[in-house]
Amino acid sequence: MILMRYICFFANIYLSLRCFIDIYMEKNRLFPDYIFESSWEVCNKVGGIYTVLSTRALTLTEKLQDRLIFIGPDCWGEKVNPYFSEDDTLYAEWKTEALKEGLNVKVGRWQIPGEPVAVLVDFQPYFEQKDQIYGQLWNDYQVDSLHAYGDYDEASMFSYAAALVVESFYKHVVGKGKKVIYHGNEWMTGLGVLYVNKHLPEVATVFTTHATSIGRSIAGNNKPLYDYLFAYNGDQMAQELNMQSKHSIEKQTAKYVDCFTTVSDITANECKELLDKPVDFVLPNGFDNSFVPKASTFTKKRKEARKRLLDVANALMGTDLDDDTLIVSTSGRYEFRNKGIDVYIEAMNRLLRDSNLKKNVLAFIDVPGWVGDPRQDLLERLESGKKFDTPLEVPEITHWLHNMSHDNVLGMLKYFNMHNNKEDKVKLIFLPCYLTGDDGVINKSYYDVVLGNDLCIYPSYYEPWGYTPLEAVAFKVPCITTDLAGFGLWANSEKGSYSEIEDGVKVIKRTDYNYSEVADAIKDTVAKYSGMTKTQVKKCRKNVIKTMRKNAADIAEKALWKHFIEYYYDAYDFALRKAEARMK
Repeated sequence: MILMRYICFFANIYLSLRCFIDIYMEKNRLFPDYIFESSWEVCNKVGGIYTVLSTRALTLTEKLQDRLIFIGPDCWGEKVNPYFSEDDTLYAEWKTEALKEGLNVKVGRWQIPGEPVAVLVDFQPYFEQKDQIYGQLWNDYQVDSLHAYGDYDEASMFSYAAALVVESFYKHVVGKGKKVIYHGNEWMTGLGVLYVNKHLPEVATVFTTHATSIGRSIAGNNKPLYDYLFAYNGDQMAQELNMQSKHSIEKQTAKYVDCFTTVSDITANECKELLDKPVDFVLPNGFDNSFVPKASTFTKKRKEARKRLLDVANALMGTDLDDDTLIVSTSGRYEFRNKGIDVYIEAMNRLLRDSNLKKNVLAFIDVPGWVGDPRQDLLERLESGKKFDTPLEVPEITHWLHNMSHDNVLGMLKYFNMHNNKEDKVKLIFLPCYLTGDDGVINKSYYDVVLGNDLCIYPSYYEPWGYTPLEAVAFKVPCITTDLAGFGLWANSEKGSYSEIEDGVKVIKRTDYNYSEVADAIKDTVAKYSGMTKTQVKKCRKNVIKTMRKNAADIAEKALWKHFIEYYYDAYDFALRKAEARMK
């Protein structure tokens, strides 16, 4: 008893001291007066990084207002950019000065929550100086641009132009004595980060790699990444996979930046082994739930989404699937192995013969491929409002592709002879387009479509963070992911053990070699979920399905930016102190 009293006494002292230290550190943490953040995805919707930046912006604008400035590429020219609203009054004097310096920019607001300032820069003029820029980059930082191809030049010229924007704005608007952060995302911004590092030493630089270029390439080329990660030489693998220039700019930026960051412990280990540089901070990706519909709107949107998905499926396949059908999906970039699309199809094929399956399953693959046109035969059926009992030709896809005979999804479905026969309890449909609300068939945004699912499945092999499972649980849809996704690891850490479907997120152990076990785990989880009936839901408020939905929402709440932004504040403080020390 006495021992316990001593333990409690010292525990209370420790907690009080810990609280004091946290408060002290909070008060003494340096915070920037200005943040410039650049990315190819600014006002240019491409992928997950767009979501990271656009959802984080609201939290930062509350602190910085118009001193948070995003810099993106002017890819739209004279066309209307739906993500950007130009404002000629915003920083008008600087815009005039920038034009005198040869910078052609548009200044306005990014059309996202918080409406932060965005500067879109025309990078085309700098292609004429490309050789000189690359030569100087080699002299200053030994970046190998000789093996550049594809998008390397385009990204680098944008990155250079973005750095010139920061340099001009700092000179004309910010001035000396202010605490300034320049934050670049992915290798595409590396050249600009290094330029600022050299020419504006008073500006603190932060660089975030969301996935190492060489790690993604190793995984995408069907090489085992994780078991052999310790043995891989990043430079050697870059040469083997023709990735020298992208790897070089990423590696040198990581080496020279004030604060090097990534988004998960998985990628942190990747950086240490392949870039030869441990990260300074892990900055997990948060979420802004302001656009998650509430109450009756949520229910209405979910019903509408389910009806549309079922209507499309029934018209395509000549079936009569009702609302009791279990709707599941996977989504993300079209990286067949990395995103686990292959093992998802494998699992659905095995589920066809699973005696434990209690419901019809309608499985979607919402992944943008080389899409052509919406199927006119499908649209005619949908517009007629009639029911049909015969399938259309190729009843596995909603839009025609330019590469029908060489598409990986269609090829695997053909290999398994999965053609959505009427007697099949599992039917799989490929939706190969960006869900922006105007795809011609579904005509709903991605978030509205997610609402219509009962279960989302993301069995990724390579997934530095994993926004798709986070988005799913934010919309109260339980999901399946793996422990090779940063989000999956985080969900496990929150529980203190492997997260199960009853917790809202089923995390499957995945390795370089357990493909079959992963497929079985997905199959078994879906079958288990199918046995949770509506009757069970009605019997008790705390039944398992509602519990899963509540837990899913709880997990999403813990991942909101209001919590995760603190990691960024620590990184800013770290970088600013580096810059301060450099200027003494």
